[in-house]
Amino acid sequence: MSDAVASIRTSRGPWATALRRLSRDKAAMACLAIFCLIVVLSLLAPAYASFANTDPFRSSLDATVEINGVEVPVMEESTEGLALGYTPIGPTWQLGNYFLGADNQGRDVMARLLYGGLNSLLISGAATIITMVLATAIGLTAGFFGGMTDTILSRILDVLWAFPVYLLAISLSIVLIAQGIDLGIIVVEAGSLWLPIFIIAIVYIPYIARPIRGQVLALRRSEFVLAAIGLGVPEHRILLRDILPNVSTTLIVFTPLMLAINMLTESALSFLSIGVQPPDASWGTIIQDGQGLLYTRPMVALAPGLAIALTVLVLNILGDGVRDALDPRSKIKLGGD
Repeated sequence: MSDAVASIRTSRGPWATALRRLSRDKAAMACLAIFCLIVVLSLLAPAYASFANTDPFRSSLDATVEINGVEVPVMEESTEGLALGYTPIGPTWQLGNYFLGADNQGRDVMARLLYGGLNSLLISGAATIITMVLATAIGLTAGFFGGMTDTILSRILDVLWAFPVYLLAISLSIVLIAQGIDLGIIVVEAGSLWLPIFIIAIVYIPYIARPIRGQVLALRRSEFVLAAIGLGVPEHRILLRDILPNVSTTLIVFTPLMLAINMLTESALSFLSIGVQPPDASWGTIIQDGQGLLYTRPMVALAPGLAIALTVLVLNILGDGVRDALDPRSKIKLGGD
């Protein structure tokens, strides 16, 4: 009997157990470390620009750089084809000294890469938070109250679901990017980073709200919820205390995956010039800047492309690790915990 009591006292809670499983997943932990490193490096963008003594948002066509004691112009005269125009300097591999070279306006690619990462992470992170909050509110309301409330909200979600994601995002961006949003209380100026944030957040709401609604419908018929309703517990208390904690694991699993998807969407919109607007930069806009330099200075487009691929990869692996930690039944395990 004493052994059973001791076992109960030393047992771990579900969150502690999930955290222990996640910490034992070496691939997920490595990806978490890489993602944290990417975030830290992006946050250091202003410090790097100050260290390199460069303004990544201003053209520097007449700038020079010292390499091995020799003064070299950032924009070199072209020696290919008809030898017309200028070609930006390539990577010097010297930190603070055009490490990744310059773009077609003489701007430091490394500094722009860090600033672009900062904006890409900001947009994808903010869009993910807004999507999660709105989708959770819609899913909880539709699934719990049912009836006409569920019908109206479900039809709205169906309308959004009917549009291909990128087609809807591009359509909204083309309409809003030039004129902004003016809803009286909410005013977003054209060119603001909040525009791509809101656009990306809106188009992905059905992809979170629909599974949350389905889960809430199942919980609504569970015994502990029916018992709470029978005892006269207020509906808002049931939603917050009984139902929301049971769907929180689903939201946590969706978070890193939505971060990755939102980053890809933001990069695509920015590449098409309907996302982040100059003078701001993102990884998508930097790829667009390097499109015309693919054959002479491929690093301008290659660096942000690799950054996007790496970030999306680590977020997907991390998301798989979080899913397996919170729901061990989703993965066939050969050994025990």
